[in-house]
Amino acid sequence: MPIVEAVILLIVLVLFSNIISHYLTFIPVSLIQIALGLMVALVWQFEVPLETDWFLLLFIAPLLYNDGRRFPKRELWRLRGPIFGNAIWLVFLTTLLGGFLIYELIPKMPLTVAFALAAILSPTDPVAVQSISKQVKLPASLMHLVSGESLINDASGLIAFKYAIAATVTGAFSVGTAVGDFVYISIVGFLSGLIFMTAIQLLMDILRRQGIDDVIFNTVLQIATPFVIYLVTEEITHASGVIAVVTAGVLFHARESRIVEDSPELKLVTEKVWDIIIYSLNGIVFVILGIELPVATSQVIKGGQFNTWQALFFAFMAWVILVAIRTLWTYGYILFQRLTHKHSDERPGFRTAILSGLSGVRGAVTMAGVLSVPAVIASGAGFPARALMLFVASGVIIISLIAATIMLPLISTDKQPLQTRASASDDIANDINLDDEDEEEFPEDPVRQISEEEARAYIMRLAISKIEELRRPNNQRAAYDLILDYQFIIRRLEMSYRADTVMQKVLDDEIKLRQVAIDGERATLKELRQGEKITQTSYVGALRRIENLEGRLTQVSGHTMPGVINYWRRFFKHLWRDAAYWVHSEDTDRLHAENNLIERETAKAAIKALSEYLSRTDIDETQFDNQAVYHLIVQYRNRIERAKAATLPHHNDDYQHQINKLRVRALGAERTGIQSLLEAGNITWTKATHLRQYVNYAENVLVMSLSDEEGE
Repeated sequence: MPIVEAVILLIVLVLFSNIISHYLTFIPVSLIQIALGLMVALVWQFEVPLETDWFLLLFIAPLLYNDGRRFPKRELWRLRGPIFGNAIWLVFLTTLLGGFLIYELIPKMPLTVAFALAAILSPTDPVAVQSISKQVKLPASLMHLVSGESLINDASGLIAFKYAIAATVTGAFSVGTAVGDFVYISIVGFLSGLIFMTAIQLLMDILRRQGIDDVIFNTVLQIATPFVIYLVTEEITHASGVIAVVTAGVLFHARESRIVEDSPELKLVTEKVWDIIIYSLNGIVFVILGIELPVATSQVIKGGQFNTWQALFFAFMAWVILVAIRTLWTYGYILFQRLTHKHSDERPGFRTAILSGLSGVRGAVTMAGVLSVPAVIASGAGFPARALMLFVASGVIIISLIAATIMLPLISTDKQPLQTRASASDDIANDINLDDEDEEEFPEDPVRQISEEEARAYIMRLAISKIEELRRPNNQRAAYDLILDYQFIIRRLEMSYRADTVMQKVLDDEIKLRQVAIDGERATLKELRQGEKITQTSYVGALRRIENLEGRLTQVSGHTMPGVINYWRRFFKHLWRDAAYWVHSEDTDRLHAENNLIERETAKAAIKALSEYLSRTDIDETQFDNQAVYHLIVQYRNRIERAKAATLPHHNDDYQHQINKLRVRALGAERTGIQSLLEAGNITWTKATHLRQYVNYAENVLVMSLSDEEGE
């Protein structure tokens, strides 16, 4: 398959995996992507030709640069010793000890290959670690440790992996040479990232001062940065491009606050573009893993040395080895903390160490690295045990994901699904950035914490209140249109956080009240026809609309197939007849005028019917949800105002101006509501930031609308 079609297919599979993940929330999206890749490979015999150089450049450079951009500076400095100990010494311990144990487990795998396999399995998925850490309530210091470690152990793991691969390819390995090379590529890689990132940032500042401050240009420049730095470092200085891009990302993050002050639009656009890139790359890596599994499995079987069950056993035991090493290392760190902080309130035990061991979920970097293993060595022979290496690495990734998915519900009070890099969103990215002010810095007040969806619904109700306060006879249509938009969004939000029984009660109330209103509409419609205020054509069209609405109510309330069939039967029954009336009518203007009259009078009748129904002595109006009643009344008032507006000349110009004016005041009410919730302790700083970002986006759209209005 040509490369263009292959890329399109991979992206489609990534999108489809996230659609499936929306319904199967208990399964990590990474596993879904692996399964889809496996299905495509088996059904269509689809393969992806992999080249080591471009694969590292395309996947490793942007992934690690993005990790560096979101690096927790404060926690890095506070826990610099343990973090770098885990990220460097634990990686090399895993490489050496794990490599020896894997070699003992699989004697037919060369020792250098076993070292390479252990090295590439040492990096952990930072998003998965953070997700697990939050769910199982790890102690604060340990949570920061495993989170910070997971963000930088990619570099050390890839360096160890590179040396082990080089030793396998060349057949020669010298400790002295390796140490010297390691020092060179590490220091020069660090300096390369530092120098080139500084130069790029100076270039951006100079261009900005020269008036070249186009957001799209600067965004593309920032996106190209990791690829350029990686290429220059690898090809010219022959140092570690991995360390260079991580350093560049961290340096960019250090100056990020000043960039936000200079150009907030650039910050917003760049972050969204990076989200799209990381979302796509992570997903594609796991889809490719699924595609490569049949290839690796068939090659292992064809090799004749191992069968499938033996290969699966090797993968499981390799995972056990990695978990054991990580668990023992973490327990040693806990004991050290107890000795050095005797008065610490945190007194975790071996259970916490086990949780930390299980948190070592392997992810995209491991997959990208193992897929970059060359096919041949210097002598021209095939790379030894390459297929088995790929199979074991793939198996460890899948086993670590499945183990975390199964174990989390057993040990966690929070039943949120496991998150990985492949499912990372803005929320997870912000959670990883430990520089944010979170609940740990500010102890929680004894007030009820509400979800982000509840908070959005609350501030939108404040916006509705502000619009009602500003509603006047000359802006009622604009006001009711805005209120309806807010109400529909509020209803959708309520579906996500209110109990099913509560929402069913609201739905039942609305259906019952709508039926009362429809009866009032039908009665008034008949009176208009009997009084000959409307023609038969207008009467039939309006009656069809009422019957269609009743059909939909029947369908929703009954959830039965006859209700659906009756609805569509009535719809098609009247469609042709109504079309005939309108096509053969010569007085179109008169029909429009009659339709406006029908809209006004039937809406007034519906409101009157609702009022009389709720005021009846045998009806307890308190049993109905207030929001359901208000929602219906606003809908009918909106119909009245729309019908009135249709008869007014030049109404659209005034309408758009009124909409924009009310929207500005409504957004101000939303912003005030966010601050009130934050000060009351109902939401955290992180949630407040997300809500403010939502309001900022809405304001940006409004500014665009105002600009278009002024341009006209």
